[in-house]
Amino acid sequence: MEIRRRPLNHPLPPCTVSGDAVCRKASDALPLPLYLTNAIFFTLFFSVAYFLLHRWRDKIRNSVPLHVLTLSELAAVVSLIASFIYLLGFFGIDFVQSFISKSESDDENQHCVVHEAGKGRCSIPTPVVSKLTTMDGSQDDEGLIKRVVSGEIPSYSLESKLGDCFKSAKIRREAVQRMTGRSMDGLPLEGFDYDSILGQCCEMPVGYVQIPVGIAGPLLLNGREYSVPMATTEGCLVASTNRGCKAIYTSGGATSVLLRDGMTRAPVVRFPSAKKAAELKFFLEDPLNFDTLSVVFNKSSRFARLQSIQCAVAGKNLYIRFSCSTGDAMGMNMVSKGVQNVLDFLQSDFPDMDVIGISGNFCSDKKPAAVNWIEGRGKSVVCEATITGDVVTKVLKTTVYALVELNMLKNLTGSAIAGALGGFNAHAANIVSAIFIATGQDPAQNIESSHCITMMEAVNDGKDLHVSVTMPSIEVGTVGGGTQLASQSACLNLLGVKGANKESPGSNSQLLATIVAGSVLAGELSLMSAIAAGQLVKSHMKYNRSSRDITKLGS
Repeated sequence: MEIRRRPLNHPLPPCTVSGDAVCRKASDALPLPLYLTNAIFFTLFFSVAYFLLHRWRDKIRNSVPLHVLTLSELAAVVSLIASFIYLLGFFGIDFVQSFISKSESDDENQHCVVHEAGKGRCSIPTPVVSKLTTMDGSQDDEGLIKRVVSGEIPSYSLESKLGDCFKSAKIRREAVQRMTGRSMDGLPLEGFDYDSILGQCCEMPVGYVQIPVGIAGPLLLNGREYSVPMATTEGCLVASTNRGCKAIYTSGGATSVLLRDGMTRAPVVRFPSAKKAAELKFFLEDPLNFDTLSVVFNKSSRFARLQSIQCAVAGKNLYIRFSCSTGDAMGMNMVSKGVQNVLDFLQSDFPDMDVIGISGNFCSDKKPAAVNWIEGRGKSVVCEATITGDVVTKVLKTTVYALVELNMLKNLTGSAIAGALGGFNAHAANIVSAIFIATGQDPAQNIESSHCITMMEAVNDGKDLHVSVTMPSIEVGTVGGGTQLASQSACLNLLGVKGANKESPGSNSQLLATIVAGSVLAGELSLMSAIAAGQLVKSHMKYNRSSRDITKLGS
C-alpha cells in the first residue's frame, strides 16, 4: 500500500493518541500553572547564561581552560540546555516530545512504499492527528465526514489536521453534499494536484472545473509567430479569433508597442484638516523628495522600482497613487509592500496621519475607472495592422468601407451613447478573459485589462484597412498566483513566456501583454467583419448551439 508523504509545509503534530495514552506538551514539564512554568524556565535560561558568560570571561582573563568545569558550572550548563529545550518545545519545535513520549516500536514508525518494480523503500509515515483519530487508531473517513457536518471539525482546518490535501478535499466534498443534499458527481475530484494550490490559489477545495482550451493562430506579431491558448466555453470565439489571426498573417503581420509598464496601489489617509492633507500632497509630489521615497519604497523587493506618485485630495482625506515596475510579476503584493514601507516612513514626519486603508480605490483594481483608462495601469499597449483589400474580401467576407463605417457607428458612437468607460470596442473582454484563464492570470482583472478602443480607417486610396487596438491597462504576470499551476504553466510555455526572464526582468510579462493585445486585434477584426457581413447570427447558430437533448440532461 502506498503511503502518502506529508507536505513539507505541514509539520508533524506534536503528539498522537494511542489507546489511553495522554498527549503531553512541553508546558507539562512541571506540575504548575502554565504561566509559572514559563516564568521559571525563562528566568533559569537567562540567569544561567549570564552566570556562564561571566565565569568564562574570568577564565579567559586568568588563562584557565574553558573545558575545566566546577560543579556549579556543570549544573549551570545542564540547566541552560534543559531550559533551552523547554523554550524550543513551548514555541512549537517539538524537541521536548522526543524526550517525553517514546514511540512504541521502530517498526510502527516506519513504513515501506512498494514500487511497481517490486522493490520497497522506507518513508516517513503519515502522522495520525490526535483530534481525528478513531478508537482503533485509524483514520475513519465516515467519522471525519460526520464531524465536519456537525461542525465539530471546521472544514477549513482539514488540510492542517490531516496533512493530506487530496483526502481533505474528498472529506470536505462529501460533507458539503450531505449538508446541502445536492450531488456534485459532475465535478471532478481526482486527477488534480491539490498540494500545488495550498496556501496560494484556492482554499477549501472540493474539486476542479474543466474548461476546454483551444488554440488560435499562428498570430504573426512583431515578426514572430505565436499559438495563442484560449480557455473558454463560448462557441465561435476561438474560431473567430483564429480567422482574425489568418487575416493578419496573410497581410504581413501586426506590430505592437509597449507604451508603459507600471502597477499601482493607492492608499487613503486622513488628517485633522484639509490643510494638513494638502501639506503631505505637496511633500509627496515635490521632485526633491522623490529619491528618498524611492529608496524607502524599493527596499522590500529586488524588482519593485517606484516610478511616480500622484495625489488627490477630498476634504481631509488624501489618496496617494503609487506606480512602480514589478518585473515579471503582475505585482499587486509587491507594490503593496512598497506602499506600506512609505506609509511607515511618513508616520514619523506626519504623526497625525491616520491610515484608513492600504487601498482607497484610486488604484483602481478590478473596477472600471477613468484613472486606469487615462493614466494606465499594468501594461499599456497599442497594436496595429494593415489588412489588404483582397484579404478583407476573401478571408473576412466584407469590404473596407463597411468595416470603417460599422466601427465608427458601433464602437465609437454607440459606445459614447451608452456612456462606456474604456469600452470602445466590439468584444475585447472575450479574448482577454480566455487568455487570462488559460495562462493563470486573475480573471477579475479582466475589467480594467479589457479597456480598449478599436480604430479602423481606409488607407492606400481606400483599398486597404488600417486597424488598431489601444489597451492602457493590461494586468498580467508570468510568475506567482495561478501561473505556477501545471496547466496554466504549460500554456505560458507554449507562448514562450513561462516564468521570470532572468536576463531581462519584466520582458516575459511585457511580451505576454503584447500577445494579448495582438489577439484582441484579431478578435475585433473577425467579429466586426462577421457583423458587417451579416454572418454573426448564422455562425453562432452553427457553432454555439448544442445539439444535445436538454430535457435528458435535466433529468
